[in-house]
Amino acid sequence: MTDQGIRSRPSYAPLAPDPTGRTHLLVCDGAEPSATAFAPGVGPGDFAEVWTVQGHSKAIPMPHVPQAQHDFRSTSHLLISLRHRLANERMGFRLYAVGAEAFLWDVAKAAAAIGMGRDEYRLHATGSAARRVYCVHCRTMNEGVTTNVVTCSACGAQLFVRDHFSRFNNAYMGVQIDAEVPGETLPIEELYR
Repeated sequence: MTDQGIRSRPSYAPLAPDPTGRTHLLVCDGAEPSATAFAPGVGPGDFAEVWTVQGHSKAIPMPHVPQAQHDFRSTSHLLISLRHRLANERMGFRLYAVGAEAFLWDVAKAAAAIGMGRDEYRLHATGSAARRVYCVHCRTMNEGVTTNVVTCSACGAQLFVRDHFSRFNNAYMGVQIDAEVPGETLPIEELYR
């Protein structure tokens, strides 16, 4: 039941610098992104600047990145700096993001907020497939969901995790599983690791 025939689920192509770009910034939510995140013959060193979430105030060097590299303590620290950077950029700036899906769409939201077009930033999901689920009943975000059914952390509704991805909310939609027939449930399956 992983594919519900819904076309809104994002797909991600391997990253490569856009030849029409003037400046290229790669942001990563973890240490070194895997080679599968990049087009053949491309790696982190092909981007002028690399920003990485390292955590715990430790700077872990990324091999094969001779250009400018900046390490951040947390995702929120990186996103705050990114918003500031984007507000001061000019035409020709290209943004690339590698990491968990929730991180990617936080980056995309920051880019869209300052007017970047979808062709000016590129995203590639790696790592865990855990989902951010939006409860359509109480508007709460439920983070790190790996099952097809989850209990909303705010209203307690048993939510069915749909394959519908909302770019506006940066989350998959969760709808109450027993809204029409109280007490009717589905077996819980681990689907998104």
